[in-house]
Amino acid sequence: MTSEALSFRFHHPSRLRRSVLTVPAINDRAMEKVASLDCDAVIFDLEDSVAEDRKADARGKLLNFLQKNALGHRECIIRINAADTLHFREDMALVLEALPDAVLLPKVEEPVTSQDVADMLGEHDAAEGLRIWAMIETPRGILNAAAIASSGRTSDSRLDAFVVGLNDLRKATGIPAAPGRTYLVPYLMQVLLAARAYGLDVIDSVSNDFRDMEALAAECAQGRAMGFDGKMLIHPAQIEPANHHFGPSETAIAEARLVADAFANPAHAALNVINIDGRMIERLHAEEATRLLAKVALISARKDKP
Repeated sequence: MTSEALSFRFHHPSRLRRSVLTVPAINDRAMEKVASLDCDAVIFDLEDSVAEDRKADARGKLLNFLQKNALGHRECIIRINAADTLHFREDMALVLEALPDAVLLPKVEEPVTSQDVADMLGEHDAAEGLRIWAMIETPRGILNAAAIASSGRTSDSRLDAFVVGLNDLRKATGIPAAPGRTYLVPYLMQVLLAARAYGLDVIDSVSNDFRDMEALAAECAQGRAMGFDGKMLIHPAQIEPANHHFGPSETAIAEARLVADAFANPAHAALNVINIDGRMIERLHAEEATRLLAKVALISARKDKP
């Protein structure tokens, strides 16, 4: 990979996105609880979890909440209604007033969807830090995942992450909600590959039964093994398992420190491959180690805060 490609791929600051909790914007009690939760990010939902006749009420509640409450370390994302709905313009007006960290677009199927929103944000001089996340949750979205991700490579794009939505995909394909997600794995990997090809983070789909901790743990372990950055959650009880499974293990941390230290040695400055305990380690592994240790530092800094 060229240095230019590497620069593109990792131009966004390192963020923790192990646990991404979705909260209905209509639910005052759930929103008020956010400040006490150890999730990495919160999606305030104006779409699926809000009834058609409560959308305006939800926007008002959410704006009032965000104006009065700081989320601390938690990344703030607002999931809006689709561009072909009556609520899109009002939702975007809220985004421009509330200025979250990102806006999450539902059922993205074409690159133009995220680009149109990026253009709208640019026209209103929204800060570059206001990013776009895309829900990939339909057959067309899966098929076009690479094209959608590639649109994030343009200089004016704000596309930062994919979130997989399996409930809509199951409905559209007829694939049952079976343990192991066997027949959904090819689609999950297709989205992940597209995201990685163009430097996006990618968040695994929700586990629907928040009381079934065994099923959640299995999905988290599977998602982590696939390479996902974190998991979308529907209940606070799911936060700790997601943080555990998507966080770096002690073994991984020790290995990262070993690799990073080895390549930091001035004697290895001109080398792209070095021998560590009989293993040939490439410089790309040092880059991976550096990114992992940056996330370790973020986790450690959070623990040090009261």
